[in-house]
Amino acid sequence: QVQLVESGGGLVQAGDSLRLSCAASGRTFSSYAMGWFRQAPGKEREFVAAVTSGGVTTYYADSVKGRFTISRDNAKNTVYLQMNSLKPEDTAVYYCAARPGRYYGTTESSYNYWGQGTQVTVSS
Repeated sequence: QVQLVESGGGLVQAGDSLRLSCAASGRTFSSYAMGWFRQAPGKEREFVAAVTSGGVTTYYADSVKGRFTISRDNAKNTVYLQMNSLKPEDTAVYYCAARPGRYYGTTESSYNYWGQGTQVTVSS
């Protein structure tokens, strides 16, 4: 079992940066691949970024590639999402998710555990 708690969301202006954090409980965090998803009002939840359990390999949605960076610190049981050059269309609730094993997935069904989400609002 893994419990996930996101933090770091807020209201920012277009072009600003934010760093989201996701703290995980348990002593086996390093055995989980991690992902970030987001859900905008009236839309389905979508994949944003993912990282392998060891933190070596990452993958991004085209919409955030070059602007967002996912990373993890297994010693701190935390995964991060650094978001730069934010746009109004990045406004959403952001969720982190955990998947047992080394490799990540890009679909919701790939992940077993989810956080409660943190709101990111980008004004124009």
